[in-house]
Amino acid sequence: QITEALLKERDKQAKWNGIPLLLQKLYEHSHPNSDFSQCRGILKEISPLLSREAMAFVTEDRKAAQESTFPNTYTFDLFGGVDLLVEILMRPTLITQKKQKISDDLIKDCLSILYNTCICTEGVTRRLAERNDFVLFLFTLMTNKKTFLQTATLIEDILGVKKEMIQLDDIPNLASLVSSFDQQQLANFCRILAVTISELDTGSDDKHTLLAKNAQQKKNLGPSRAEINQATLLNIPGFIERLCKLATRKVSETTGTSSFLQELEEWYTWLDNALVLDALMRVANEEAEQSSTESSDESGLANTSTRTQLPQSMKIMHEIMYKLEVLYVLCVLLMGRQRNQVHKMIAEFKLIPGLNNLFDKLIWRKHSASALVLHGHNQNCDCSPDITLKIQFLRLLQSFSDHHENKYLLLNSQELNELSAISHKANIPEVDAVVNTDRSLVCDGKRGLLTRLLQVMKKEPAESSFRFWQARAVESFLRGTTSYADQMFLLKRGLLEHILYCIVDSECKSRDVLQSYFDLLGELMKFNIDAFKRFNKYINTDEKFQIFLNQINSSLVDSNMLVRCITLSLDRFENQSDAKVAEVLSECRLLSHMSQMSMRMSFLFRLINIIHVQTLTQENVSCLNTSLVILMLARRKEKLPFYLRTLQQMEYTEKYPGFILNNFHSLLRFWQQHYLNKDKDSTCLENSSCISFTYWKETVSILLSPDRTSPCAIVSYIDEAYMDIDRDFAEE
Repeated sequence: QITEALLKERDKQAKWNGIPLLLQKLYEHSHPNSDFSQCRGILKEISPLLSREAMAFVTEDRKAAQESTFPNTYTFDLFGGVDLLVEILMRPTLITQKKQKISDDLIKDCLSILYNTCICTEGVTRRLAERNDFVLFLFTLMTNKKTFLQTATLIEDILGVKKEMIQLDDIPNLASLVSSFDQQQLANFCRILAVTISELDTGSDDKHTLLAKNAQQKKNLGPSRAEINQATLLNIPGFIERLCKLATRKVSETTGTSSFLQELEEWYTWLDNALVLDALMRVANEEAEQSSTESSDESGLANTSTRTQLPQSMKIMHEIMYKLEVLYVLCVLLMGRQRNQVHKMIAEFKLIPGLNNLFDKLIWRKHSASALVLHGHNQNCDCSPDITLKIQFLRLLQSFSDHHENKYLLLNSQELNELSAISHKANIPEVDAVVNTDRSLVCDGKRGLLTRLLQVMKKEPAESSFRFWQARAVESFLRGTTSYADQMFLLKRGLLEHILYCIVDSECKSRDVLQSYFDLLGELMKFNIDAFKRFNKYINTDEKFQIFLNQINSSLVDSNMLVRCITLSLDRFENQSDAKVAEVLSECRLLSHMSQMSMRMSFLFRLINIIHVQTLTQENVSCLNTSLVILMLARRKEKLPFYLRTLQQMEYTEKYPGFILNNFHSLLRFWQQHYLNKDKDSTCLENSSCISFTYWKETVSILLSPDRTSPCAIVSYIDEAYMDIDRDFAEE
């Protein structure tokens, strides 16, 4: 216990600004039997000292903070301020005899000061995160509307640094807590949920190798915490329905301006969101300037126009930020273990038609001159809410369509009829999923969501970061069992020509965008003779074809799915006796190129050479499967020994005998471990290749046969001196 006189004396020298004395007073006035009446006054003195530092920290774009830069916050924590505020907040839960009531204002002050301290000193956030009792207690404060925003922001910060993911089941009365939220609170709550349902990223790239992932899966026998949390959310009555309503409500349906502006005032005291307000204020000024230049009357008119315009701008910004959080949560749930259950709910609550109705006005709205941008950013940077919303929307479409028959909800009734007509005209049976689609749940209006997406995709500037996500979303619609009608629906809308324009004419340089275009092109053309005909019509000179080949060869990891599609299609066309097919086979540059044995061997050699067991990831394992497809088709034609012998000769030409075949042997052993695992879903391999998984397994077994007399075993083609096949590839 330090005397007051000593504290005062030391305070002057150390420039503590009276913080230790104030904390001593606070301690005395917050003892177990006090009524806390004096506490607010004391906190009102402390608060400005800390908020000035926090404001400086935030406005300097959160530069690396040092304790010396924020002396008040450091002093406050050093003298036990953080622990004292936690104790005051939790006091009502600890004392059993006489329930102490803390006023809402005192709670708000405590939370604000804690948050400001967290902003400036990272160690504080970590310490709070380690106190599980305090973290769970904070959730109980969310039931109070007046302290909701402060609580939510503090929880979000704490969960961001928490080492162990929180278990949603541990939150007292979670279901009733969520049902007590209004829609605005629910949207804010989604920000917190995002941290609890996403798998923690392990960080470095090598942790994402399939070897590491498989090893991790063996350790984690049960579901992860994120998966348990996802299941907890799905069990909350009405939760998904409310998220769908939030995601699809129009801006005009949001709450009245008065409560909205009142909330903004609260935000203003809440530092992190001062950035948002900053952006809004800039919009106000821009709009004021615009209207004053447009109007020759007194400036008074300009001011009234701003006053009426500003809330709408704010509302749009507000709504965009809400929808971002909600779409993220829905997207994660769509990719989780309960995928089918989530799909059913999302369809039932008409998420897709609702998003379709918002597409032009909100999701893909044109940037106004005053497009809202966060502090310190420009409107094209990837952090602006407008851009993040678009990307989140495209990711949701991708997760929604991927290998699921509900994908046809992205069309409207006329477009579904068009699919049926395409099937009838081609004299092929309609896809069951199209016939079984519930017409009351599909998109309404002139165009469905998929068609709208194609329209904006074609108008996207060459360097746009959206191209990758747009291509991924459309490709996921085509994934699964190849559907001729789906392909023709997109071909009729000029998609093939658009992709080829981007790959060849604009000579796209972005690796990510190129990969997404090659994958989409593969799904669009697979087994479709009309697509190859269109390809040949567009790539109509040797020069164009050479550019196309250069793009494919520039990175086989990116283009191997397209190589697989051409190989599979060529094999099918060669076995058909149709005059139209024969004509395209003879004319199409692409098919002629791939029909040369030397080309197929060149692809096979390079595909095996660019991957190794230690570097296999979700991204490049497709190269292994593409090389297998080439060899399975060879096996069907009884040419497997010829291919293996050619690989051996190519090794000798490279003056490095055994290096390809030893590597391939290891890769195939890994393939068996990976794909014959009972949890692995092999239907994707079957659907994408139209080759039964049994044939995949048999081919791998034959290639791995230890019998050196077998003409189809890899070991028969490696000289004894260069044999290196038994190495264990468990992770070093």
